[in-house]
Amino acid sequence: MTSASLRRPTTTLTVVLAGFIVFVGVRFLVDPQGAAAGFGINGPHGAGSGYYDIKGVRDITSGLVVLALLAAGQRRALGWALLAEAFTPFGDATIVLTHGGSLATALGIHALTATVVAFTGVLLLRETRPSAAVGTPGAAAVTAVTAVTAVAAEPANAG
Repeated sequence: MTSASLRRPTTTLTVVLAGFIVFVGVRFLVDPQGAAAGFGINGPHGAGSGYYDIKGVRDITSGLVVLALLAAGQRRALGWALLAEAFTPFGDATIVLTHGGSLATALGIHALTATVVAFTGVLLLRETRPSAAVGTPGAAAVTAVTAVTAVAAEPANAG
């Protein structure tokens, strides 16, 4: 598959992922108990319930960052951002497992999400690989180092 053929499915997957995490964030703001149950562990009650708002706002922000990078056409930066953001659902899976949640929730929701996010990041990075074409920053240096290495590797003329 060429990088051009990866663009449309990768864009679609990116928008779906961003929309999903924004939805999760909104749900934590409007239905915190239901969202916490879907997360896989019991959430705080009483004075600690403000943490639902914190989680909701942070999830919404995570989705908006992805959408902002996509809208700005910064696909390579978006790939790196998604790889970094994959840490969150991997961490969530660990939290679920270490706080009495089920293995099915940890793997089926959080680890699967982390894998899809990381996979999407890799696709974005793959489609935006810098080439050693003329005009690419650093291309001249790479060409010069390659030429010097090739010359140095040639056997000396015995004549």
